[in-house]
Amino acid sequence: MTAKERNQSLKQKLYNIIFEADTPAGKRFDIILLIVIVISIALVMIESIPSVKAIYGAELDAAEWLITILFSIEYLFRIFSSPKPAKYIFSFLGIIDLLALIPTYISLISPDAQALVVIRAIRLLRIYRILKLYHFIRAGNNLILALKRSARKISIFMMFIIVLVILLGSIMYLVEGGQNGFYSIPLSIYWAVITLSTVGYGDIVPLTALGKFIATFIMLLGYSILAIPTGIVTVEMSRTYNEATDKNKKCNKCGEPNHSPEANYCRICGEKLNID
Repeated sequence: MTAKERNQSLKQKLYNIIFEADTPAGKRFDIILLIVIVISIALVMIESIPSVKAIYGAELDAAEWLITILFSIEYLFRIFSSPKPAKYIFSFLGIIDLLALIPTYISLISPDAQALVVIRAIRLLRIYRILKLYHFIRAGNNLILALKRSARKISIFMMFIIVLVILLGSIMYLVEGGQNGFYSIPLSIYWAVITLSTVGYGDIVPLTALGKFIATFIMLLGYSILAIPTGIVTVEMSRTYNEATDKNKKCNKCGEPNHSPEANYCRICGEKLNID
């Protein structure tokens, strides 16, 4: 085997581990990466506690540098194994990977930039990469598509809610008036919104019997209204899921029957699918 062939073989192996999240090796890699990301975010949060930083500052810095070096190696491996390195570098996830590294290196060059280290929390966005464990990213894509399909119906529903809270707020302004805290229609509309959404801050409350009756009606109405957009999105998600599933693709190892038409590996166990 020539040096070029060995290089291509190594790139392919790395690609299968790093980018092919459906393979067994890819799943193990993503799980390890998830653990490191969670540890990194935990370190960022712990470091923000002054008393802890004062005692364990050196240990936290050492742990952060270790994680940064691991992420740097992983970033370089992604560039090396990617079929189109430039496309990866300038992709959304590629930029997130780079931004997760920069703050620590800047703090080394410029001590005054230590505050930028907080930006390390952007590593939390890298968990999106872990969602490339197939069934997660597929569910995420299905949710986005379902929301897009539901947009028109939800927009009409929101217009109805806006009209409703304006009417209810205006009624409460007439019933309660400024003497009971409802000083204006916009303020009354604000009260109607937080009451209809069942949040209820309690900064404005009705004092008259009629006002309390209307408030009770609005609160009960809020429970039923909140269920409407949920039902709309649920119906679209079910429709999207059925459209995106190839019923003929079944895993011979675990028996999972639901896979997308383009899937090559089982979304549950990672076994290679037998595709006719």
